[in-house]
Amino acid sequence: MHVVLSGYYGFDNVGDDAILLSIIQSLKKWQSDIEITVLSNNPAATEQTYGVKAVNRWKMKEIRQLLKTADGLISGGGSLMQDQTGMKTIPYYAGVIQIAKWLKKPVFVYAQGMGPINHPLSKFIVRTVFNKVEQITVRDRASLALLTEIGVRKETKIVPDPVMGLNGNNFHCDWLESVSLSADSYISVSVRDWPSAVAYKEKIAHSLDELVRQGEQIVFLPMHGEHDFITSQEVAALMKEKSLIAPADLSIEEKIAVIGQSQLLIGMRLHSLIFSAIYATPFIAISYDPKIDAFADIVDQPVIGHVEVDDWNGVTLFEQAVAILESYTTVQEKMRQAVIPLQDEATATAKLAIDAFSKVQRRI
Repeated sequence: MHVVLSGYYGFDNVGDDAILLSIIQSLKKWQSDIEITVLSNNPAATEQTYGVKAVNRWKMKEIRQLLKTADGLISGGGSLMQDQTGMKTIPYYAGVIQIAKWLKKPVFVYAQGMGPINHPLSKFIVRTVFNKVEQITVRDRASLALLTEIGVRKETKIVPDPVMGLNGNNFHCDWLESVSLSADSYISVSVRDWPSAVAYKEKIAHSLDELVRQGEQIVFLPMHGEHDFITSQEVAALMKEKSLIAPADLSIEEKIAVIGQSQLLIGMRLHSLIFSAIYATPFIAISYDPKIDAFADIVDQPVIGHVEVDDWNGVTLFEQAVAILESYTTVQEKMRQAVIPLQDEATATAKLAIDAFSKVQRRI
């Protein structure tokens, strides 16, 4: 079987790279000889990193030729169907799906997070294309509700984020050893830039200073390369106490290890929260998007506030962190019980995709 993967791949975004890694691993778990080709912004790097074939995601003629010979298209995971970052995103991913359907190829929507979808044209495109696919899986209830609201009639199944299926037991980070940090000896922090009139970076810095004064060590982990490295530097510069910033170019496995081996994560990036969940490491989320709130709800972890809403401060964030650390064993066990079933379900999504493609093959 030969499948094509379409997503936000090859952009050095650790969250989407982790999605790609997890989908590849899950597909190979269920069918070891499966052939995978990824539509990538950097095909050479994708091939080298993941041991799969890759083609340039922008060359539509090549994509059409590729899909002609494929057994199916996987669209996802990640937040592909959204127009928050511009009006070109939805037409691109929907366009790839439409090419597959023109070629009479089955399409599986893989654990996507939907929205925001604000423009009427965006809603029309998603509704039209998604009603043609073989199967839709989304990663939260809000995504399911949004699809229903815009008129997608195709049955939709809620599944965990693909990254929940990763096994982090063998992941390690040499950088942690180089700075003499051991497991459970520090608090990890994932921040990103976001336009807001609320001084959320100052709030975070204030809370981290208080934690350092209480004896904690702080490690910033840039999830999205240089972008998050710069934001980490900005927050660290607002602190009066010392902190560490991990290198921006750590591998996916190393970044997972940095978060997983910390005693607590304070995080903005969705996949920092998911990396935390893989290890059942408690976290406090700082939201900028409904997907953050949705995942925190799934694993029963707190959201201290939103970067655009001024109803929280450094003191409330500090107090929440202290409360978790003081009841650590109870909080961690509660989280573990929420996470365990999600890990099995996450890998099972790949089998749903393979079964969907096999069903079409048998009909042919």
